[in-house]
Amino acid sequence: MKNILLIYPEYPDTFWGFKHALKFISKRASLPPLGLLTVAAYLPDDWHVKLIDMNCEKLKDRDIRSSDYVFISAMSVQSESAKEVIKRCNELDIPVVAGGPLFTMVPDHFPNANHIVIGEAEEIMPELINDLKRNELKRYYAAKRFPDIGKTPVPRWDLLNFKWYHSMCIQYSRGCPYDCEFCEIAALNGRIPRSKTANQIMKELQSLYDFGWKGAVFFVDDNFIGKRAELKKAVLPAIIQWQEEHGYPFSLYTEVSIDLSDDDELIALMVKAGFNKVFIGLETPDIESLKEANKRQNITHDLEKSIKKLHSSGLEIQGGFIVGFDNDTPSIFKRQFSFIQKNGIVTAMVGILNAPRGSKLYERMVSEGRLIGESMGNNVDVSINFIPKMDLKVLISGYKNLVNWLYSPRNYYKRLKKFLSTYRLPDVSIPKRITITEIKAFLRSIFVIGLLSKERFEYWKLLVWSFFKKRKYIPLIVALMISGFHFRKIAEKISKREVLLPNEKPLFSEKYGTKSG
Repeated sequence: MKNILLIYPEYPDTFWGFKHALKFISKRASLPPLGLLTVAAYLPDDWHVKLIDMNCEKLKDRDIRSSDYVFISAMSVQSESAKEVIKRCNELDIPVVAGGPLFTMVPDHFPNANHIVIGEAEEIMPELINDLKRNELKRYYAAKRFPDIGKTPVPRWDLLNFKWYHSMCIQYSRGCPYDCEFCEIAALNGRIPRSKTANQIMKELQSLYDFGWKGAVFFVDDNFIGKRAELKKAVLPAIIQWQEEHGYPFSLYTEVSIDLSDDDELIALMVKAGFNKVFIGLETPDIESLKEANKRQNITHDLEKSIKKLHSSGLEIQGGFIVGFDNDTPSIFKRQFSFIQKNGIVTAMVGILNAPRGSKLYERMVSEGRLIGESMGNNVDVSINFIPKMDLKVLISGYKNLVNWLYSPRNYYKRLKKFLSTYRLPDVSIPKRITITEIKAFLRSIFVIGLLSKERFEYWKLLVWSFFKKRKYIPLIVALMISGFHFRKIAEKISKREVLLPNEKPLFSEKYGTKSG
């Protein structure tokens, strides 16, 4: 028998971490570590397995000492915390097995990790477990191909404290058929989407339900609609039937590409299945920058019409936006702001273009001699890992201005009201009852936002308007007002940050008219 400690490193305070919003609902983290929970499902039943999510609880030395091996999985934004965890394990002489996107893409950054898994774990786990039993682990384990995930087991939900999380997550597919220049997904998960069966998805949803979960479930796919035929034929009909039989206990959301707007049947099925939010990489209204990024799915669509169609169909769009393309001029900041406001993209995450390792942009920056380090993966650290065409001072100041414009109370609430003018709340998404958690969140929002914050006037004005005009939408509106409070905290942090290199030292360079170290 082995004692295995699974550790999920801490996230810094980021846009998607919702740290400042989670306090309203007494939650500690947005999502659990799905990768580690899936890996845990491969381990022998007689092994003792424990999970420490550092976003929810402190990692204690005694937990490390009592383990034979520590498994750690992380994304790039968790890099600093991951390094600290590895250091602590080294000091306590407990071997570390490190895997996940961070270690797959930059394994050379972690010389102190005893064993590194590169790639997806499905076909690696049998060999890894055999070597663990013999205490003869190799330095590296590398996936030879993108594995079939049709046999991936149900995650080990029993390792979680469900009360700590705002949402659960499952995965239907991996990979994306598109090849955007700035994205590393093609290298990480491939361009040919691989999916689980409808039966697998239903087992995972049922298992969450059996553990007592009711609420949000995030499908963490790179692009949920990458295999449309299977979705429409089997997966979504099965989810619809299950949701109807169980009284719609789950509200679903995921990530898609803008071409979802072409498929009326798929939209209708997703809404009927309980999907009410989709993240879409809208990136920019500038056609030349979209061409530069090879964002062909956006180029071939009228973005404004597509956004309006999805909103009016019952899918709230959370948009990803980028500034700093080579084709961008200083006018891009006001153009981005106008586009986001006009189209009612309430949740708009704007970042400065970076070149993650594994992306074609990274390769281009290397070939052009413009790469200056690795992407840090955190939009709050105002960073860039290559020399931009735009003057860096102009890029950084324009970016900071854009974020502040978007999340000023007046602009945010105006955008929220614009969204409500086109969004149709699906019947299946209208709450049958208000939960205690929602009531507590509303009361806290009255105190924190409605009484103490700078946006209290906008808060009350929208709340009163909603009571008379959009009463059924009030739970959604309150949730978005709470999210806005979090986004403003992030915007304040961004406005105070210096531009950073990946080594986190201020950059001062006379050659490029910026600071360099």
